[in-house]
Amino acid sequence: MPKITVKKRHVIRKSQIAELLGRLADEIGASAELFRSDRIERVDTDAPVGIYLVDKKPLLMTTDTWTFPTLRGLIEHPIPERRVVVDAGAVKFVANGADAMRPGIISISPDIRAGSPVQVVEERYGKPLAVGVALLDAADMERQEKGKSVKSIHYVGDDIWNLEI
Repeated sequence: MPKITVKKRHVIRKSQIAELLGRLADEIGASAELFRSDRIERVDTDAPVGIYLVDKKPLLMTTDTWTFPTLRGLIEHPIPERRVVVDAGAVKFVANGADAMRPGIISISPDIRAGSPVQVVEERYGKPLAVGVALLDAADMERQEKGKSVKSIHYVGDDIWNLEI
């Protein structure tokens, strides 16, 4: 993925903030309140996801179907929802952008739905390593023994992580 270029940025209206936080609440519930701010800016970039600045930091990303915190957002405001925990052996791979494979997953939160965003965290400290899209519902992921479970879309060191505004 080539470096993301920022084309322009602008502050969004209160009604747009309410809509954005509503979409975020659909994904992470009450934890969406952690991202409430009077100043949220939309950044127009060539990235495959929309990026929103909360108090001048890229904390939220959005697509046509969902809104979810970026890794910086998850580090600044840890949330318990939508968690896939990977073992120590998978950390290096997931942190470099690999998809989360079932053998490396040790814990799955029950609120995961196929096609929805999830955070992939490491087991020891619970630090987020990646944001991905679940390929299966939580129950199906639990039953799965091998194969991909989460498709990685944003990870430590990628262009969204390195975005400087």
